[in-house]
Amino acid sequence: MDTISRENNSMLPVGAIIVGVIALLLGGYAAITLSKVNKTLAEQEGKLAKVESLEATANAAATSADKTSKELASLRSQTQAGFDQVGPLLGELRASVTKLEDAAKKPVVAAAEKGKEKGKKGAPAEAGPGEYIVKPGDSGVKIATANGVSLGDLQAVNPGVSWTGLKVGQKLKLPKK
Repeated sequence: MDTISRENNSMLPVGAIIVGVIALLLGGYAAITLSKVNKTLAEQEGKLAKVESLEATANAAATSADKTSKELASLRSQTQAGFDQVGPLLGELRASVTKLEDAAKKPVVAAAEKGKEKGKKGAPAEAGPGEYIVKPGDSGVKIATANGVSLGDLQAVNPGVSWTGLKVGQKLKLPKK
């Protein structure tokens, strides 16, 4: 070693300087690159903060959706329970209404049967106020003319009447004059 150090004494300081300059250049390049990396990292941290904020919002929305779903299921079961309670009551009401309708129809039939029992079979119908009883040979025009109303008004207050097949004893309403 002594031989090498004696012979190359002049080159050693130059080599050290060259290595030092290269190290200095590499250090500067590393500092510049590190600065760029720090700048990019700062930008990414802002984006990361936005992503975390969105994630927190999404988690809150998911929690709210779960809560709402549970509330909806509870309301659905409560509604079904309500229908289960009301359904039979509605059936009972329907049966009561049907009985009332049947009872309302029976007195009319009973009154007609009582009239037949008293010997009033085939009794002529009596016209009430604003009514007309069809007689043999009557037509819509004759009835309208005899009562001082137009045929159109007479037909309007008697929808569903067959004007070509009027029956004797049929009751018709008369329009107001």
